[in-house]
Amino acid sequence: MAQTFTIGHVAKATGVAAKTIRYYEGIGVLPAPSRTASGYRRYDEPGVLQVRFIRRARALGLPLRHLKALTATLNGGPRPALRPRLLALVREQLSAVRNQIAELQLLQEDLERVLRRPLAPARERRATGCRCLDAESARGGPRRRRGAAALTATVGRGG
Repeated sequence: MAQTFTIGHVAKATGVAAKTIRYYEGIGVLPAPSRTASGYRRYDEPGVLQVRFIRRARALGLPLRHLKALTATLNGGPRPALRPRLLALVREQLSAVRNQIAELQLLQEDLERVLRRPLAPARERRATGCRCLDAESARGGPRRRRGAAALTATVGRGG
């Protein structure tokens, strides 16, 4: 007998709230799972993988109406007339994903370049007006800054 999972286990394994999983079932994005005699939802491994797929697709911006058509087709769904539109949608989404990957790779390269940049000695930092690292040496550790603005402020000042 194949292993089955409760909605709580699926939620924990996929990062999708149980309430959201029930919503996806209600609007037809997910097929209704089997139920126990007492009415509890039971998901099999393919069901868990489908919830994970939906989470990724939603995180990348795929609208629910398109996701519904896509998952219906993946589940052996109907309407061959829908197929050309669905294929165009998948191609469009794949292109968007590739663009996001390219942007993330550029960001990764920029951040790695920042990490490779050697730090100037304290005297040079004072001469250039960079105080972001002077406080670090005075306290014996790095100054705590938060977010991208802190990185931009530090890099923008030449530190």
